[in-house]
Amino acid sequence: MKKTAIVSALAFSAYAVYENNSFRIRREKIGGGIKIMHISDIHKRRFGKNHCKISRIAERERPDLIFLTGDTVSRTQKDFTPEKILIENLCKTAPVYAVLGNHEGDLSEYSLGRFTDILENSGAVLLRNETRSININSRIINICGLELPQTVYKKNGSYKNLDIPGIEDIYSLLGRCPQGETLLLAHNPLFGELYSVWGADYTFCGHVHGGIINILGRGVLSPERKLFPKYSKGIYEINGRKLLVSAGMGKFRLFNPSEIVIYEI
Repeated sequence: MKKTAIVSALAFSAYAVYENNSFRIRREKIGGGIKIMHISDIHKRRFGKNHCKISRIAERERPDLIFLTGDTVSRTQKDFTPEKILIENLCKTAPVYAVLGNHEGDLSEYSLGRFTDILENSGAVLLRNETRSININSRIINICGLELPQTVYKKNGSYKNLDIPGIEDIYSLLGRCPQGETLLLAHNPLFGELYSVWGADYTFCGHVHGGIINILGRGVLSPERKLFPKYSKGIYEINGRKLLVSAGMGKFRLFNPSEIVIYEI
């Protein structure tokens, strides 16, 4: 009995180590015509030297667009060289659009300036409550980036009594939803209903890390220390619109592999 327990513990530990040092490609075909590579929440992890494993996926997949939905770096990080090289390599493959997450929001003003300079100097488009309209594969698409205040993530050093944005807050930050096909990049998926009311056809999010531990297909814990977050990983339909949530790549996880998501929309 004791020997069985030891073997089981070793097997479980080996699996946890494997899962936390690898990632998968999740493919979702929602429509067709545009291929999007969605990367989120890399922070606290390295995927090869200078994240070369991620760069190779981009080179192999040849997406039309690459979206970075925040927490590319950690709030405690000082050296952004690996992310700089990754973003430069991604920009050689496809147009890159990015938003910031709560970890970037916690950086010092100096460190945040360094990171945003890396994005912009690499050729990525950083959307801080901004919209860009592009013509891609003969489709006119609006790409919008929402940056919510830090008080929706943590307030006065606590996860209690967090601010909850309303539709007027989104209008104030981002304006009205533009006419035509609109893709929204928003780090936090927990306000999915709000994004659908605003009018985004597709909203790309991360933040929840798939619920950290996944049991029977359901995420267990959000970064706000809330059990069973409503939106943790996958495709959700809300009011006829799509909320697309990546489990992300970084931080500890269990039965919940790190992922890059490839969408066809």
